[in-house]
Formats: sequence, structure tokens, C-alpha cells
Amino acid sequence: MEHNIAPNIDKTPFSCTRDGLTIRGHIYRAAQTETAAETGKCVESREKEPIIILSHGFLGNDTHIVTYAEALAKIGYVVLTFDFNGGGPESTSSGKSVDMTVLTEKADLLAVIKYAESLENIDTNNMSLVGFSQGGLVSALVAAELTNRIKNLVLFYPALCIPDDARSGKMMLMDFDPQNIPPVICQAPMIIGRNYALTAQKLDPYKEISGFSGKTLIIHGTSDKAVNIEYSRKAKSVYKNLVYKEIEGADHGFSGEDEAEAIRTMIDFCKL
Repeated sequence: MEHNIAPNIDKTPFSCTRDGLTIRGHIYRAAQTETAAETGKCVESREKEPIIILSHGFLGNDTHIVTYAEALAKIGYVVLTFDFNGGGPESTSSGKSVDMTVLTEKADLLAVIKYAESLENIDTNNMSLVGFSQGGLVSALVAAELTNRIKNLVLFYPALCIPDDARSGKMMLMDFDPQNIPPVICQAPMIIGRNYALTAQKLDPYKEISGFSGKTLIIHGTSDKAVNIEYSRKAKSVYKNLVYKEIEGADHGFSGEDEAEAIRTMIDFCKL
């Protein structure tokens, strides 16, 4: 879905690679409204900019999270959004959905972080992650691995349920025998392979995300039908530096006033 860019926000495409696959996305920055001549400063003398990387959810792509990216760019972040390899039916990145797992998405995010750290004028000591649903689980796993390099972690309805769902054989659109997983567990809207479930079955999410010691924000709707809110409530015992917010009556994926409230909470948490 096409989204008109907000005024005073610059949006540029980028790409990077992971294991021979091309990851495509966009960089959002507040537009430079003053020239170097007007400010009397050289471009090279600008202060280094904080960076924040957004990860979309299952079946999604980066067009679904533009509003969040723009809101963060407006308060001074360089914002990267991207499509996971094989992560959605409309993904612009490489890779086949049949090969996609939580761990391939983790590898994608690590590749984007490496790319982000190579950008000019970036403050690599001020990097944050934002994740939505499955992208929230992926972001939480990466934050734990890079705990000394990630400042803030924001999780919207994080899909911490995925391992339990895989062990039960009931995952979103998928229903299968967890002891005898077929080669393909979903045909539409995209093909999902056996490894998606096998990989998830082996995850111990609360143990694996517990390594992150930085500031964390979790926002979850009380009427979420895809990811039971109890999974986020359980995370309160894992994160020691946590801001936790429930949005009454909100379902999985926010819209309208629920989305506006979520963005306000995120901006207040991330403000520089």
C-alpha cells in the first residue's frame, strides 16, 4: 500500500545483503531545512544522529509501519525500515517465504544493523530497535544478543507466543501435527515451510530475551486475538527496566485512536 510521505521528512531507499540475499528498505530523516551557509556550519560538523530500526510483522512489509517511522524521524532519529527476506507476500527483498524462519529474520536484522552502523554521521552508541508482532520477537532476540549496543527496545504486541504455538501445531493460519511437520505448513497467502515451525519449537523466548538490560517499552492491546496479552504480561518479570502499557480493547495491529495512543507512548519513551 502506497503511503504519502509526511512533509519535512526525507525518505530514501537502501539495500544491503545477507547470505547472498538482498534486503531492501527505506531511510527516514527529518529534512534539512537550513543550508550550511545559513547556519554557518559545515555539514561535516553536524552532531552525530541517533538511529532506530523498525521490524515489521508476519506477512507484512515496511509500508505497514511508515506512520511510526515518520513519527520517530520528526523527533530527530534516522529511521530504517525494511522488508524481511521472504517475510511477506509483498516483500521487496529477496528470499523465498518457504525458507523464512524467526532465525533468518534475526539474521536479516543483524545485517541491517551492520549496514546502519556504516552510514555517515550516525551515533552508533545511540541505536534502538522497534519491532511489531513477529518482528517484536526478532527485535527482542537481537537486543539480547547485542545488549551493550542497543539503547532502547520498543515492542508492539510481540509474538512471544510463536514457540508455544509451534509446539502445539497451531500457528496463525497453520494447523499441523507438531510431531510430524509436513514440508509445507501453509500455502496461502504465502508458502511457509517446515523449518519455520521446527526452528520456533526450539526457542525458549523468555530465557533468550532476558539478556537485554536496556530500557524496554511493551505496548499490547487487551483484545489481541493473535497474540494473547498474557505473553507480554509474563515479560514483565524478564525485563528489569521496563515501561509496560496496555491499550484497552485494542486488537492485534493498531489503528485509529489506538495507533495514535501507541505512537504517543512510543515518542514519549524514545524522545531525545
